[in-house]
Amino acid sequence: MNVSHLQLGISDAALMACSDGAYGEVELRASRKFVEPRLSAMVAAVHAEMVAGFPSGRLFLDSIEQAMAVTLVNGHAVRHRPVQLSRGGLGSARLRRIKELVHAKMENDLSLDEMAQSVGLSTAHFARMFRKSMGETPHQFVLRQKLERAKRMLRAPDARVLDVALACGFKTQQHFAQVFRDICGPSPTEYRQGFVGSEATGACETCSEAASRITRDSQDLPPNFGSVF
Repeated sequence: MNVSHLQLGISDAALMACSDGAYGEVELRASRKFVEPRLSAMVAAVHAEMVAGFPSGRLFLDSIEQAMAVTLVNGHAVRHRPVQLSRGGLGSARLRRIKELVHAKMENDLSLDEMAQSVGLSTAHFARMFRKSMGETPHQFVLRQKLERAKRMLRAPDARVLDVALACGFKTQQHFAQVFRDICGPSPTEYRQGFVGSEATGACETCSEAASRITRDSQDLPPNFGSVF
């Protein structure tokens, strides 16, 4: 019987950050039967990502690592001191810096660590503060920004779906189409056709209204109006 294995590693830095770096290490409780449904769901997500060829990029995997570290530390760590809970979110200056970084490097494989370093925070602390400020994870925020840019680009009459996908940081056109459809509803092609079609219909209606006004105006002119010029 063939049994497939998926080996995942969680860095010491991620575990220490989730426990506020208690004594420079994190000790997990020993367990003969380790069952954690949340970890199982995360492993399944990583496996699906691996099978698909890792289309979501580094930030997705960084976010999974942080979520796994939080789950392990909160539920299975031997604590040396209470975890210091952060009560506030990111300030406006830090949020502005993050947004600028995301837009500047949208085509690249942006990592969670790079986002955290740009505002001088550890990855775990940054992830908590970002979610508290924005109501979504860094990965969700970056994905939403990519789709907003994609929508703007798809509205251009000469837009090509492949060019839009690459410009918005998606590795393949297929992955871009899948994410766009899952979140926005229509496929990128359907969205583009619908937008361009509605613009064309609006332009035709405007031209028809203008022609009707010209016709009505010409009917109101005196019979000898043309002889004046």
